[in-house]
Amino acid sequence: MEGTYVFRVRFRLDSETVETDPDEFETVVRYPAPEPGDDAGEWRFFEEWLWRGELTDDRRFRAVVEEWLSVTVVSVRFSELVADGAYLDAWTDAVAAEVDRYNADSAREVRHNHLGSSLRVLD
Repeated sequence: MEGTYVFRVRFRLDSETVETDPDEFETVVRYPAPEPGDDAGEWRFFEEWLWRGELTDDRRFRAVVEEWLSVTVVSVRFSELVADGAYLDAWTDAVAAEVDRYNADSAREVRHNHLGSSLRVLD
């Protein structure tokens, strides 16, 4: 079972001692999706950060990515959740078990509300 949140990140190298050219770069950041239904609630990453396939607060999330990468993040964009069928099934079951939390009628509605169409399921 595997899931990964994928982000497109533009970052800048800042140095007082050397010059870099270019000083801005783009990269793809893959954040391992926590196991659905984990007791710590970390699997609800999507709930805090994503709405309709977009970041809910890109400025605040840039700070998170800056911690991950130890560089100045210029911009960050959510790309997709990549998951295998087992992860998606577990995610769907975990959301369905508490669908009222999301003010929704189904796990499918929650998935659409938070991920939009930014989901890729691997075989």
